[in-house]
Amino acid sequence: MNISIPNIAALDIESINISTLDLVIIISYIVGITALGIFVGFRKNTSSSQLFLAGRSLGWPIIGISLFCANISSIHLVGLAADGYRVGMPVGNFEWGASFCLIILGLVFAPFYFRSKLSTLPEYVEKRYSPGTRTILAVIFILSALLVHIGMSLYAGAKLMNVFFGLDITTSVIVIAGVTAVYTILGGLRAVMITNVVQVIILLAGAITLTYLGWQALGEEKGITTYAQLKDAVSPGISPTVLQSIKNPEGGLNDFSWLAVLVGYPILGIWYWCTDQTIVQNVLAAKTEKDGRDGAIFGGFLKILPVFVMVLPGVMAYALYRDEIGSANDNTLMILMQKLLQPGFLGLFTAGLLAALMSTVAAALNSTATLASSDILKRLRPDTSDKTLVWFGRIASIVVILLAMAWSTQGDKFSSIFEAINKIPMMFAPAITTIFLGGVFWKRGTKQAAIGTLLFNMAIGAVYLLVDIPIITEEKLIADNLGIPFMLVGGIFFVFCLVIYIVVSFLTPAPDEAHIKNLVWDHPLSFLKEGKIQGITDPRIMALILLILMGFLYYVM
Repeated sequence: MNISIPNIAALDIESINISTLDLVIIISYIVGITALGIFVGFRKNTSSSQLFLAGRSLGWPIIGISLFCANISSIHLVGLAADGYRVGMPVGNFEWGASFCLIILGLVFAPFYFRSKLSTLPEYVEKRYSPGTRTILAVIFILSALLVHIGMSLYAGAKLMNVFFGLDITTSVIVIAGVTAVYTILGGLRAVMITNVVQVIILLAGAITLTYLGWQALGEEKGITTYAQLKDAVSPGISPTVLQSIKNPEGGLNDFSWLAVLVGYPILGIWYWCTDQTIVQNVLAAKTEKDGRDGAIFGGFLKILPVFVMVLPGVMAYALYRDEIGSANDNTLMILMQKLLQPGFLGLFTAGLLAALMSTVAAALNSTATLASSDILKRLRPDTSDKTLVWFGRIASIVVILLAMAWSTQGDKFSSIFEAINKIPMMFAPAITTIFLGGVFWKRGTKQAAIGTLLFNMAIGAVYLLVDIPIITEEKLIADNLGIPFMLVGGIFFVFCLVIYIVVSFLTPAPDEAHIKNLVWDHPLSFLKEGKIQGITDPRIMALILLILMGFLYYVM
């Protein structure tokens, strides 16, 4: 989420030397992961619970890993290195901010999701507000999965395949989408989550190897052996610290300043990590409430890693190869791979890129199947058999992947996909964050307020996209003319949505207490006081340890 896509089509294909060994590794991975997914997930008489929620049988380690994999894609691997080179360490706030949001998911939201035995997040808003709210939210989730999670990930992967193998974009999209769809549609969420365990190992192994080799090169070529020396080497060209100043040298506002991150990231982060079906579906598959809550917080621990193995390599590249990369920061990862990786390792790293891509697409594809079956067909025809729900979900997955494939081939028409994947959510993220926070913390929030907030955000968000994404014209009114970074726009929209939600709630009848029972916290801090603390794996203890660790990291970085 929230990371730029490089224009790697400009790279010379001959600069990436793919050996026979690399090719064998990559093909073996694709075949192996497909076979594994079908083997662990496919059942002849699969139930809807097994297909969509893995039979609610998964423990917290697998849930945490799957949350991590559902988020990390080739967008991150390429984009974090590129923005690490261009901006510096402040880009890491997109990763570390997720740790705080996952704590909120584990402590605040997961208890209500699990106790209500939800299959989808729109089910919660129906229970809390109304069926109309559920319908609007289901449509938003399916569109966001299609356009962002699947479509843009396929485009990013196709660009990488173009560089590695010279395949055209359309062929690459077909190959990647086809392989991922086969094991996801046949194996369901269990296939997605079990294969994620394998994929995260490959992903992190490749990223850690590249980081290690980059650090070695710093010592050998530049004499840099400590992090303090690296900071000195890249400053003032890029920011060597995670927290960036508010204004840039020209006097404008930095897109990744501490203020922009503080104001804007929680809005996007709570929508994405706490309410988005693609992400939260992993928590809904937990075998116990504790597994779901611990899994979310464990995912927060894992989100610490990308700063060190995905952003830091970009900073290293600035110190090592800025004369070669120049202003083409989008080529950063490719230059690092070309300079540092030997045959065999290049194949493993490419497999890691594909692993990340397939994880994100698979998670989004399974979530759309769940939404289509549970929030559309089941509501239109309540008596639909379980077998029919399974087949409808699989057919919906095929339709969505085909639409996403068609959409992904249009990716090169955007001047910056970075803008697209960050600004498209402005049409709904502030409102969704508002109605979910209001839903769990404020008993007075009404169904009219929820629907009004969603419709307002979609209307003003559509206007924002028209004037600030250079599709119709090259001019970006908000970002360039007014100088307001998109992160601050998110904060402004959230304030508007919050005001509308509160005002409309007071102007409409309060919800019946019986209707919202067990859907709202009695007190804002009630989530900290539930039950006796039971050991170090109690979600409150895990959250405290993660908060202390994050505080330490921000202090030293």
